[in-house]
Amino acid sequence: MATLTKKSTMTKKKLINLISVEKSIHPNDVRHVIQAFLDKMTNCLSDGDRLEFRDFGVFEVVERKQKIGRNPKKAAEPIIIPARRAVKFTPGKKMKKLIESVID
Repeated sequence: MATLTKKSTMTKKKLINLISVEKSIHPNDVRHVIQAFLDKMTNCLSDGDRLEFRDFGVFEVVERKQKIGRNPKKAAEPIIIPARRAVKFTPGKKMKKLIESVID
């Protein structure tokens, strides 16, 4: 199995700059579009909707059940981790293929 080397982090600012240079659009315009997109995604997920982007992946809200955890320092005392809602991402076929080809 190939070892995955750590790459740099893509921040929103870097993404805005890359898109603005590549598409010759002012960075403020790109920033507004990206922020509107992220806000709309957040609102949809908070409403319990599922977001599907063909070939990229699916974002959906799932219920995590209550479970019992352990503190390694006090293993005899169980810790109850409450049930909660979480966002789950499932990559699409093209993304899976692309990621797997990079590793091989």
